[in-house]
Amino acid sequence: MGKLRRKIVVPSFCLTEVCVANDPRAVKRSLGPRGDEQFVYHLRPVLDSVGGEAAQFNLMPIILDSRSAPWDLGMQFLFGRLEAETNPNMLTIRSLADDLSAFRFWIDGHDDPNSLVICFPKMKLRRVTYRYRGALKQLIEAGDIAPSTAKRRMGTVVQFYRWTIEENVFAPENDPWEERTYSLSFKGSFGAQFTKKVLSTDLALPALANIDPFDGTIYDEGKLRPLSLDEQKWILQASSSLGNPEMSLLLLVMLLTGARIQTASTLRIGHFSKYPVALSQGVNGNGLVYKLNAGPGTGIDTKGGKRGVLHFPAPLYEALHIYSSSIRSQRRRARSPGGDHEGQYLFLTQQGTPYYAARRESYTFDPDLKRRYHRNGGTVRQFLKDHLIPFVRANFKQDFYFKPHDLRASFGMNQTDMQMSLVRDGLITLSKARTNVMALMWHSSTEVTDKYLNYREHIAMIYAAVNGYGDLVHEWVEQAMKGVHVP
Repeated sequence: MGKLRRKIVVPSFCLTEVCVANDPRAVKRSLGPRGDEQFVYHLRPVLDSVGGEAAQFNLMPIILDSRSAPWDLGMQFLFGRLEAETNPNMLTIRSLADDLSAFRFWIDGHDDPNSLVICFPKMKLRRVTYRYRGALKQLIEAGDIAPSTAKRRMGTVVQFYRWTIEENVFAPENDPWEERTYSLSFKGSFGAQFTKKVLSTDLALPALANIDPFDGTIYDEGKLRPLSLDEQKWILQASSSLGNPEMSLLLLVMLLTGARIQTASTLRIGHFSKYPVALSQGVNGNGLVYKLNAGPGTGIDTKGGKRGVLHFPAPLYEALHIYSSSIRSQRRRARSPGGDHEGQYLFLTQQGTPYYAARRESYTFDPDLKRRYHRNGGTVRQFLKDHLIPFVRANFKQDFYFKPHDLRASFGMNQTDMQMSLVRDGLITLSKARTNVMALMWHSSTEVTDKYLNYREHIAMIYAAVNGYGDLVHEWVEQAMKGVHVP
């Protein structure tokens, strides 16, 4: 059973219902071999009761049960989520489908799975929700899944059952969980303290991160490792030696502007074919920068649809301007759907496909779509894994590794070092340095910015303490080993 596919992705999906043959929207379908033995039926698209629009989506995940048939209850939940959003994010829907596929897989491992799904007896620990929580804890202890994965899966199952209750799909005989409310304190954009009421359940699983003060990371929407200047040089030298200008420029954009892979990959030709008006002095006072607005309405994707300004050092912007009009770039655009126009992606593969599909493209249904995967930077990550990282390991450092997002942390640390240099020279205040780094990194909280400002000092203090203690440990071990001779 474990080898069966528990989820598939349909490139072009339209929700339909069976109808009579003379329905004006009827489409004829047939099953079985041709001839008299064929089973013929008719179907029509299901239309929204309010807007009259068909429920059709690209890259629709389908949750399967042990018979490889769609799981009706799980799919109803996904459709409910899709109907609740004007522009649904199919990556979010895919994540929910992954979690429910894992839940259904666990359900199917029992004798009567369909009864277990709605099993909520009086004894709390025998209810399906608590039993699944116990199963997830066992997977964590066995090392089969990460605590964060278990936490997410449990959260999705809670969403699923909350939906079944709210939509009156069924009424559990007993409560599926116990709810509790607690207060969460956090700082706003300007350091003000806020408190938020959060609803939780006793099913929640902790996902405590293993905090290693020696790993040289900063927690900025995930663990990021600022790369040393040598490592940054290795990466750029490797990408240049591998003869892939698109990757070289893409990585350089991420390193010199702090753009995420999603943002760097959705830059458009029109942003570089003509010089923008916004040319100004960089905040570090060491050169001119071109400014590009990013976010909704600009054609450049950002995480969460956040608005911000990208600062391109003049040499980088001018290089991208030259690349945009190069024969190499023109040939790639000619192979791309839509051809060569101002709104075309700046960075395309040799086949003319984007490295990262913009969010707005997922809002337009493509009935002819054939691929079953999302374009979300996978080509870039594969290039790093298969080519760039092995090159660096072979030529510079054998255990070298980095993630694309580490380039953003490296940008933040580079900017912090330059800002702190200005502080030491008395040219700006520490408060101004914090404001500048916060603006360049698009941070919503000064708390995250301070992690960059304090990074060097924090690492130095840790290693100073460890080295001092290490000398003492060495002395103690030598004392303990006196009189011990190795034959």
